[in-house]
Order: sequence, then C-alpha cells, then structure tokens
Amino acid sequence: MKRVAILCGGPGSEHEISCLSAGGVLSAINRDEYEPILIGITRQGEWMALPLDYPLALENGTLPSVSGNYPEVVRGKNEITVGGAQLAIDVIFPVLHGTYGEDGQLQSDLDQIGIPYVGSGAVASETAMDKSESKTFFSSAGIAIASGITVTESEWKRHPETVTESIQPLGLPLFVKASRGGSSRGTVKVKEISHFAAAMEEALSFDSKVLIESAINGAEVECAVLEIDGKAQASIPGKVWIDPHYEFYDYQAKYLDGATRIDIPAPFDAAIIEKVRSYALIAFTAIGAKGLARVDFFVTDAGEIIINEINTMPGFTRTSAYPKMWQATGIGYSEVITHLLKSALVR
Repeated sequence: MKRVAILCGGPGSEHEISCLSAGGVLSAINRDEYEPILIGITRQGEWMALPLDYPLALENGTLPSVSGNYPEVVRGKNEITVGGAQLAIDVIFPVLHGTYGEDGQLQSDLDQIGIPYVGSGAVASETAMDKSESKTFFSSAGIAIASGITVTESEWKRHPETVTESIQPLGLPLFVKASRGGSSRGTVKVKEISHFAAAMEEALSFDSKVLIESAINGAEVECAVLEIDGKAQASIPGKVWIDPHYEFYDYQAKYLDGATRIDIPAPFDAAIIEKVRSYALIAFTAIGAKGLARVDFFVTDAGEIIINEINTMPGFTRTSAYPKMWQATGIGYSEVITHLLKSALVR
C-alpha cells in the first residue's frame, strides 16, 4: 500500500478552497490501495501534521483553514520528518490553489524534497498561473485569445494617463485582472472608464502585473484534462451558468453563495464540443502541463472559441466542476484520484 501525503492550505488567497479540496480527496481516496496522511500549511507558511479528522468542510458559512498547535513537518532533501523521525511518503497530492500552490513555488519546494507529486512541475505551473504569459503560448499554438495588454505596477504608478489612453482600443466593458491571481480574486469588470483606476488598484493589491482585456460576449465553457496511462485525455465540456445578479464568475459566486452551476454536457453542437476538447489538449501540451488541468474558454454566438485560462490544480471538491466533468465522461471522483496518483508515481 502506498502512503499519500495530502497537502493543503498555504499562504495564498485560496487557502480555504484548498482545505475544501483536501477534504474531498481525503473522503474519496481508495484506502484499499492508498494510506492517506494529512499535512496542512498555515497562512504563515508553517507545515504541520494534521489528524485525518481535521475539519475540512464548510460549516455555518465559514470556510475551513489550517491553524492550531500540531506537530511541525520539517522538509529536508529527499525526506520529510516529524519530531525528528522520517515520515514515510510515496507520493504527495498537493491540493493547493493560486499563489504558492499553483505558481511554481510549491513545486520547486517539492522538487527539493525529491518525493513524486501530483500535477505539473514548477515551470509549467508558473507559466499557467501567469495569465499574460500563458496566453502567448496559447496564441502561438493557434488558439484564439481576447485582445488585451499587460501593465506592471511601476508602469501604472509612473504613467496612469498613458495606460488609460492605451486601453481605449479595447472598448468597454473590459476586465482588469491580477495576472497571477486565482479564483477570480483581483479581477474587476469595468463598464465605465471612470472606474478603471479603482479596478487597477484592486488588481494590483493581488499582483504587481495586471492583464487588461476586452470583455468577451459568450458562454463560459470548461473542459477537464486528465493524464491516463501516460496520455492526456479531455472530458466532456461543461457550460457555467451564473446567477444574473452577478456581473461575472467571481470568487463570491463560485464558492460562497451557491450562485453558479455547471451544465454538462455544454449545450453546443458536436463540432464545437470536439473543438473545445481538442483546444484543451493543445493548451495542456503548450505549457508542458502534467497530471491534470481545467481549461476555461468562451464560446461566442458565432461559434468562435476563445481561451480564457488554464488551471493546473483546479478546485477539487466532490462538487467542483473538474470531477463533475469526468463523472459525466464516465470516470468517477475516486477513479480520477487514482489516475492522478498512478501518473505521479511513474513520472
């Protein structure tokens, strides 16, 4: 039996979502084949050995987090120790999202430890997390992207008027996004130019680089990618439905208010469905992703498919879009976890 360290929490803004995902993995992992252990990372970056019954669910509207007084987990070269004793681990499942978890930092740390882990490596993770950088890869691979520009914090501080002028060709509405943000945190929809400066400040509070893009009028469509026996496969895509009270698919709508759902299969003809699946695999390969990813697109009324982003460690609760799309494709939640662990162990 293989020992799996499920890693959750972290210093990023998606700390709580990571805890929810870890709870899902812990509940569904095949315990006939894998023995799970739970490692939490506090918001301050401290690693702790948590009990398997640590609360990782939404309770009374409060999201879970990693805190408390638990044994310290010490990382060394080719080993992890607790209380001076080596912790026997065969593979790590890092269900951390966003900053630190998905941007290559954690992957670099895990590479130093030398234990196999689920998901993309440091370079692919960093590329995927940076929306402006990843889109250059997607465009080069032949996938359409939204019109946009990238602005750094220093450029904005020095020349706000010039930046404001430069966005005029993008029209309104537009989106101002923290280039390396996750779960739509640091993303603002701007419908009036008078609100642009405030949107920039909001995005810059999450990252020092901002992507400004034309809004795409189209359906939001997601597709899950999973490596099975060494080959990347794409799920049946789903269409995201958003409560009309929300301007877009933001953090509040995604996680706190039950204001979204995903309709699977997405209600498009077979040609568009197959093109979305094909583009998802192209995007996955373009950045060198491994294990899993969720690729998000817009599909316009004219049938144009425009990529929005790729997530190398998407939300992974039992009710998240990623496992739901695989369920609809014929692969259950527990089986997805098994495929991911097997892929990590043979890499």
